[in-house]
Amino acid sequence: MSVLSAADTRNPVSRDGDARTSLLLAAAIGLAWLTIHVGAIFFWRWNAMTVLLAVPVILVQAWLSTGLFIIAHDCMHGSLMPGRRGVNTVVGTLCLAAYAGLSYRALFPKHHAHHAAPGTADDPDFHAGEPRRAGPWFFRFFLGYYTHAQILRITVAAIVYMLLGASLLNIVVFWAIPALLALVQLFLFGTYLPHRHEDTPFADAHNARSNALSPLVSLMTCFHFGTYHHQHHLSPRTPWWRLPSSIGGR
Repeated sequence: MSVLSAADTRNPVSRDGDARTSLLLAAAIGLAWLTIHVGAIFFWRWNAMTVLLAVPVILVQAWLSTGLFIIAHDCMHGSLMPGRRGVNTVVGTLCLAAYAGLSYRALFPKHHAHHAAPGTADDPDFHAGEPRRAGPWFFRFFLGYYTHAQILRITVAAIVYMLLGASLLNIVVFWAIPALLALVQLFLFGTYLPHRHEDTPFADAHNARSNALSPLVSLMTCFHFGTYHHQHHLSPRTPWWRLPSSIGGR
């Protein structure tokens, strides 16, 4: 049902180069997220000017939070560090924990179940009963990813933050809200629009569509996983940053 990814067909030197690029991009995204996370939660002071500044900071952090999930997603496919499952597991675990206290161990089999039967009743990311309506689908998507254990992990982290001097307001504004916005972003561009049923049938059994967004907008919406979603299903081990040049075109 799928073809070899660009990463699979490259020689070892090229694959090593891809791994270095993936690690550098992951480090840049992670460092930017961590800088805003620590700086805003522990050092943000509220006044008339910072109230206005908070909006772009939240939006940037939401985008970076989406990036953390995408890095973990690449780790699940082994494309961050091909052949280094341990490294992929560690990086993916850290990214999901930082993003929203999610469990890499729990999400790993669910994501591969999605790829095994995309857009069917066996797909944990799909709503077979509502394949067109965003509202019911999002509610099911939300319940599928957010668990009591995850809420407990976030609560413990928030308590530790407050013991270290952070305010609950800053934790909500600069961690919870960006995480929720990233969830909406991931659902809308990375799941709903690519797999939504339309009058035009899907091209193949992957039950996925790509779109015609520009590379910049593609990057800003979901790190290319909306614009090149069909290509991702055809070539799941291609890292996110290579999707615009992936095989198969649009």
